[in-house]
Amino acid sequence: MASRKMNVLVYSGNGSTIESVRHCLYTLRRLLSPNYAVIPVTDIVILKEPWTASCALLVFPGGADLGYCRSLNGEGNRRIEQYVRRGGAYLGFCAGAYYGSSRCEFEVGNGKLEVIGHRELSFFPGICRGCAFKGFVYHSEAGARAVELNVVKEAFKSGIVPQNFKSYYNGGGLFVDAGKLADRGVETLATYVDPTDVEGGEGPAAVVYCKIGDGGALLIGPHPEFAAVNLDPKCDGPDYPKVVDALADDDDARVNFLKACLTKLGLLVSEEKSSVPSLSRLHLSSQYHYLVPELLASWEDIITVEDGEEYIKGENDTFHLEKQDSRWSLNSIVESLPLPGVSSTSKEQAVEQEADAGSDDRIVDYNAITKKVIPHEADWPGTKETPYFNHHSYYANLKKYQDESNGEAEEFGKTLIYGEVVTSTNTLLEKNAKLLSKVPEGFTMTATTQVAGRGRGSNVWVSPAGSLILSVCMKHPMELSNTAPVVFIQYLAAIAIVEGIQSYDKGYGNTPVKLKWPNDIYAQDPTKPGKKEFVKIGGILVNSSYSNGNYDLVVGIGLNTTNAAPTTSLNALLPANLPPFTLEKLLARILTKFEIIYKTFCRTGFDRKLEETYYKHWLHTDQIVTIESEGGARARIKGITRNWGLLLAEELGWEDRATGKVWELQSDSNSFDFLKGLLKRKT
Repeated sequence: MASRKMNVLVYSGNGSTIESVRHCLYTLRRLLSPNYAVIPVTDIVILKEPWTASCALLVFPGGADLGYCRSLNGEGNRRIEQYVRRGGAYLGFCAGAYYGSSRCEFEVGNGKLEVIGHRELSFFPGICRGCAFKGFVYHSEAGARAVELNVVKEAFKSGIVPQNFKSYYNGGGLFVDAGKLADRGVETLATYVDPTDVEGGEGPAAVVYCKIGDGGALLIGPHPEFAAVNLDPKCDGPDYPKVVDALADDDDARVNFLKACLTKLGLLVSEEKSSVPSLSRLHLSSQYHYLVPELLASWEDIITVEDGEEYIKGENDTFHLEKQDSRWSLNSIVESLPLPGVSSTSKEQAVEQEADAGSDDRIVDYNAITKKVIPHEADWPGTKETPYFNHHSYYANLKKYQDESNGEAEEFGKTLIYGEVVTSTNTLLEKNAKLLSKVPEGFTMTATTQVAGRGRGSNVWVSPAGSLILSVCMKHPMELSNTAPVVFIQYLAAIAIVEGIQSYDKGYGNTPVKLKWPNDIYAQDPTKPGKKEFVKIGGILVNSSYSNGNYDLVVGIGLNTTNAAPTTSLNALLPANLPPFTLEKLLARILTKFEIIYKTFCRTGFDRKLEETYYKHWLHTDQIVTIESEGGARARIKGITRNWGLLLAEELGWEDRATGKVWELQSDSNSFDFLKGLLKRKT
């Protein structure tokens, strides 16, 4: 079964610098959203987790490549090299380019700065020598400059490619004798226009592409991922503002060059500029309006008052509770009406982001921005306030499904916070323990777009508009630990999603969705009719803490519903005669299903009926896998244990006959690469 690779991994471990990682993340997200999840990963992930199957591009940013060597020499580099050779893509900026060459020669003869040595990856089969231009100082802009690059346009087969452009430079190298290495799979993509301060041999290059087996590596000496708008012109010396100005003047050409490079590596680049969105207001409402003032009253001891305004200062975020009178002033009404394509922005955000106004590249610290909450105590938000979420439709469908549940669905989704653009619904709840401890059972947060969605382990679920994004709060009693262990909550959520989709309305029962152990949702690929190939369309993340005899759970769900990228969507699975899913109705259906299943679980545990339901929807019955932690032993998946939810794998011997040995594997300690049939131990 073929998997669509949707992760772009940016190395953030030993040797990398915070600034270089941030520039990589924001620029690549801007160019690749919504087709890929651009996420940071540490050396532990590279060494221990099964990242290669879902990785479209591995990026090594600026920093100090000796740190990369210390952490990844040996097994780490073996995995990287094998990944690229088997069709993967590597992108190295500055230190990442030195690291991807056969030999690094940095500031030879310059005392403590000197670094000389062989490099294991050896994508470029020669020397990367630097600094190409003198003056480099670690953790400083003293040696920074705007270098002009001459682009070899014929090396790019598509896209708008500039003839030349200016790039931020600070300590990068050049690729020695690149012109002589064409017969070894090396293409020169760009050269430095100005004479360099180190010898470059025959045809020295600033940017090279190296064909490696079925994959490729693109190595860049300077830093075209650094956008001028993210550089502080007040840094280090009188000439630095001129550097920033020169880069700003050439920004379009810089972006076009990066797009061409990403396309050459086989990635699907966004046709439009994806701006960094502003956070929107959060709308608090309830199925029963009187519950909103009751909830606000219960928050009295976590609310602080400053200048007459009410705030909840959580551990991670600060929430401003807007007053009724100030909310409906003319100003507030105007602000709450979003312009076409523009999310509403609070005054605080406008002040904090004023310096970056109009910029698509700005780096925003979302945690530092105060989140405005509008409590709706007398009615539900109207369509002008929340144009992308119809509260009336949501609550009407919630009541419909509740009425069909015979009293089993009453709490989940009854109180709702909605935001058009949020950081992460899970983070806003789970990372603010004071607030989390004060929300009722079934309290739900949903959003149209997330800018910092979270996933299990190193994974992130991309959350563009069209995804169903929700987090529901649960208080699972500690006293049920033996009869209804908390580990099963992720399995219950998976069942609720699949059954919620298939019971959405009449005619939806055959929607081809399945669940993957332990917490992913897969769909049969609609682009390959007749073939049983599956792609991921959703994920589940459960965060747990403990207080007052309960597990305080935040169950996060992301599900591609109306959006085709980054894989496929639920609507693409439907026959032409069925109406498309709507986010409001599907949210109500999944929440009510989840509550019904959860209440059954609390009464009877993961009993035979729930077990049969789970197996009916999962992908793994009798699947043969390789267990890496058991020396590559072959095993057949038999199910999960009903006591603690462990995966049962039966060892296979000669001619795949059972040996009688059975392993019980924990979900938190193992990763299941379904598409390769590989179970990997996580440490």
